[in-house]
Amino acid sequence: MKKLIPPILFLLCIATMVLIKNLIVIQEIIPKPFNYFGIALISTGLFMTIKVSKQFSKIDTEIHTFKKPRKLVTCGLFQVSRNPVYLGFTISLLGVWILLGTILPLVGCLIFIVITNYYYIPYEEETMEKIFGTDYKNYKSKVRRWI
Repeated sequence: MKKLIPPILFLLCIATMVLIKNLIVIQEIIPKPFNYFGIALISTGLFMTIKVSKQFSKIDTEIHTFKKPRKLVTCGLFQVSRNPVYLGFTISLLGVWILLGTILPLVGCLIFIVITNYYYIPYEEETMEKIFGTDYKNYKSKVRRWI
């Protein structure tokens, strides 16, 4: 599963959502123009993800889920969420779902949340505790996993 990195899972979930929308015709629950609110959520989520990526690059630490981080990041969006990249991806996926306007593509969001919450995040937390010890445990006690 280490080859399925979060950005790839994110894109696969979007593809799944679009495929479901096109294969299973179901009544829209979010009609136009209200579904365009999804664009704002997609933009917000992507902005968060890009902001964190730039922050990691600037302070020279690893953003890749399965590589060893060099520094503990607790500033910026990490003051609100221990996982702002995953939160950003999730917000964007919710935006895609709203934009699509039907209920069934929500499955793509749920797939992403479940895999992230029960696989990626626990893996990263274990790694962070091994590398940063008490500093990470203190940070973890102050900042929530998602929001």
